[in-house]
Amino acid sequence: MGDEAVREVLALSGRAMPLLREWTAGQPRYGVARALLMLATGDRLGEAALKDELVIAYEDAQAAGAREASLVYGVFLSVLRQYRLAADHLVAHFAQWPADEVAGLMLDAFHACGDPAYRERGDALIEEQYVRAGPDSWAWAGWLAWARVEAGRVEEAHELAGRALILNPRAGVAVHARAHAEHELGAGPAASAALDRWLADDPRALQFRHLNWHAALQSIACGDFPDARRRADAVLADSDVGMRAATNWRLLLVGQEPAGRTDLARVRGLLAAPGGMAEVFHTFNLALALAVEAATDDLRALARRAAGDPRAEYREALAPVAEALAHLTAGRPAAAVDLLTALGEGVERIGGVRVEREIVQDTLARALADAGEHVRAADLLHRRTATRRHHTYERLLAEAPAAPVPAPAP
Repeated sequence: MGDEAVREVLALSGRAMPLLREWTAGQPRYGVARALLMLATGDRLGEAALKDELVIAYEDAQAAGAREASLVYGVFLSVLRQYRLAADHLVAHFAQWPADEVAGLMLDAFHACGDPAYRERGDALIEEQYVRAGPDSWAWAGWLAWARVEAGRVEEAHELAGRALILNPRAGVAVHARAHAEHELGAGPAASAALDRWLADDPRALQFRHLNWHAALQSIACGDFPDARRRADAVLADSDVGMRAATNWRLLLVGQEPAGRTDLARVRGLLAAPGGMAEVFHTFNLALALAVEAATDDLRALARRAAGDPRAEYREALAPVAEALAHLTAGRPAAAVDLLTALGEGVERIGGVRVEREIVQDTLARALADAGEHVRAADLLHRRTATRRHHTYERLLAEAPAAPVPAPAP
């Protein structure tokens, strides 16, 4: 049971959660099973309940052995968002248990730190573990493909993802990495069709909604805006505030009707809730949701709040982005241009991954075009239009808008 459950978790399969629950129920004193269940579902528990579960898991894991205790301790740090400590722990864990695939489930800690040095350290670690695991490890090939695409080594990432999918056609990390690579390549309808075929074999796949979001981005890239709206409305849940906002803001930037919106009161509630601004990337997504609703005053308030935050990434990255969105929704594109141009590479401090941060460049291109600086907008997007096979979206960004941006919510 344990080996099968771990394989399905590594594949991000629709069978993963039922098998994890069955494994935990069948071996309630096996700490690794309980910890992996918490890694997958811990965001639904309060912090106190989550800590209680992990303390039990750790005590049980200590009885099972040193590797088990180390794995559970890594989960403990990861789910409680102690990302630097988790990353440091993983370095020590892999030194003792090289290429441990279960530990690979926590590799996100290196990027979640928001520190470029940690990101580089994590990428180097993945490369080392891939070599140690050998070329037949589909799990490590998938993780290395992910690291490659985030480093901008798109062709290598695409090849590695393909290799992982030959070894295991249901490799979830690999298909996700391939989706990111194909976004960078502008693969268009071919990429969406491949994702649809992959998802058809497992409609309960843990990434079902997220991979549909990637397919919607491919539809936007090639100008099939009705398909993007259809996917957002048919697949994204009310809780998918970030993906819905990222889809709709892109549609609005090129003068298109958005998909179904997120209720503005819900966005305000998420910002005001305890922990609403605990992570900068989550807060950035809420800013996009406010922009979709043309909530200029809310964006100004968020910008002021971020500017007064003791955390540098909020002051120096989120605050100017939120203020720029406020200017753009209020019809002041030149002011948005100044803020986003000054931000430059600092946008990486917002967190997320390349495709998620790219929307800031989209917003700058739209602001430039709205300010009448179409040549600058085209120059900004030149790398994308020169390397992507489908780039209707980029062309529209650099042109005069077909409608005001954004359209106010009804």
